Amino acid sequence: MITNPMITSPISRTTVAHDRRFDVWAPIPQRVRLVASTAGAPDEVIEMTRATDGWWSVPDEVITRYDGEVDYGYLLDDDETVLPDPRSRWQPEGVHGRSRTYDPQSFVWSDQAWTGRTVRGAVICELHIGTWTPQGTLDAAIERLDHLVELGVDFVELLPVNGFNGEHNWGYDGVAWFAVHHTYGGPAAYQRFVDACHARGLGVIQDVVHNHLGPSGNYLPRFGPYLASVGASTWGAKINIDGPESDEVRAFILDNAAMWFTDMHVDGLRLDAVHALSDHTAVHLLEELASETAARSAHLQRPLGLIAESDLNDPKLIMDQSAGGFGLDAQWSDDFHHALITNLSGDARGWFADFATMDALVKVINSGFFHDGVESSFRGRRHGRPIPTRTVPTTALTVYAATHDQIGNRADGSRLRSRLNDRQLALAATVVLLSPHTVMIFAGEEWGASTPWAFFTSHPEADLAKATGEGRIAEFAGMDWDFDSIPDPQDPATYADSHLDWAEPTRAPYAELLAHHRRLIELRHAESELTDPRFGAHRASTGGDSDRWLRVDSGAISVLANFDGEARTVPLPAAEQAQVLLDVGEVDTTGDQVRLGPYSHVVLRRET
Repeated sequence: MITNPMITSPISRTTVAHDRRFDVWAPIPQRVRLVASTAGAPDEVIEMTRATDGWWSVPDEVITRYDGEVDYGYLLDDDETVLPDPRSRWQPEGVHGRSRTYDPQSFVWSDQAWTGRTVRGAVICELHIGTWTPQGTLDAAIERLDHLVELGVDFVELLPVNGFNGEHNWGYDGVAWFAVHHTYGGPAAYQRFVDACHARGLGVIQDVVHNHLGPSGNYLPRFGPYLASVGASTWGAKINIDGPESDEVRAFILDNAAMWFTDMHVDGLRLDAVHALSDHTAVHLLEELASETAARSAHLQRPLGLIAESDLNDPKLIMDQSAGGFGLDAQWSDDFHHALITNLSGDARGWFADFATMDALVKVINSGFFHDGVESSFRGRRHGRPIPTRTVPTTALTVYAATHDQIGNRADGSRLRSRLNDRQLALAATVVLLSPHTVMIFAGEEWGASTPWAFFTSHPEADLAKATGEGRIAEFAGMDWDFDSIPDPQDPATYADSHLDWAEPTRAPYAELLAHHRRLIELRHAESELTDPRFGAHRASTGGDSDRWLRVDSGAISVLANFDGEARTVPLPAAEQAQVLLDVGEVDTTGDQVRLGPYSHVVLRRET
């Protein structure tokens, strides 16, 4: 196993404890030259010396001479194109430009009193810096943090901020993994943002993409074998984490995680599409990352979390290492989303077909995965395996009614409001936020935003821009979508339209839904029975697809919900009396049954 990335090892030249400025791992070229300049000075070209491990360095006197802010890059072999540093912290001119040195220790933090918080059981808000505010910057986002504090959010989860091609993008086309995108404000702005979050009691989770690289600006293969020689994922060549010379590539990834935790003070990482990490070594990269994160957490004396996105339905990700698992804190639960939204919206197209029964929703609440070894019609085979619910907590699953994927990967990028009415939106919020899992909302969901969040890009290369637009249309060729409704990802209007409208939460009906979310999070924080992390402490039941009601009992608290457009009656558990903690719609709690109007629901505390 690679040693703690804070300590420089033969295969780990971490940027956190980088002892040799301008060092670069480049085993492929036979010659490497550093090109460096300070403000207003001409370029200096300096020959670098290669060590046996493929790392190149410059003489000590060069490091001393350039002890300040420096614009720099590398010339490989006889090519006169200056390439950016694979570990660049700052790309002020974009991913094709030169790197600029940045000393993370230059920032003066004010979060010394921040002791952190655990991600398990938390309330998370996922947001995209570019569309959360009109300005689309980290500094502008600071001005909106109080909104999340008032809502009751525990963590902000940022979509990827690493350097990508163009001005705006979802962030999953990143190629400069150590850099904060220039239009967001760069590394100093990121540190200001995290510091401001901690000052307000908000933790920060950073979405990172270690499973693929974007289509433009990826110069890593010029330096070393960062990409696997065989195999590909949906997004192109796989990352070389188990082939020849992969030790340094793994160290590259571990060092990247270390940077976010140590230099940027983040509290957790969301690991994108880990099912695309092809690793056949004895110690999987994710297990290694979990071990390194635990060690770093002990050193920093604050909790550090890892949340994975995976479509494997493999509980090994979230099982303790002592039980043979990887030891991650949580994973996203698309099964929960599919069962909830399919039963509310009635849309059972494509992969939603398996989830179109109330029993499916009951199963994911009681057992975690729907596909736990049963057939997946979309895949045409059995899929997944059961979660060992006696040893894995409910909080190891992150549940939601919306995410950037579930909204943005719709052809038109339309949000839930486009297909659910106000009562259905409120019901979805209640089922999610009063669940015993780790819970998440997608920014704007708390007021039922009407603005879309579409797939957008800004590739400056004409051929890549054309291919992206055509690919988007082809992606939906087999689905029942009006092609005219699919916005062009390259059209600036697609990006502009995806910005939140902050006037909405001040008026009806958005303000009412926002107040509902606040009340739900208050209940979640106040009632310990709702967040008991034991699967056996909660029991969901239903009247089936004919009655379409859901009841979830958590100790003395019951959530009763009508998923139907007609009034329904739900049996009330035996009790002398019941206190109404929250209700939406038409609710009658007299007698031994609760009558619920269309899409109405109630939260009760039973008193015997």
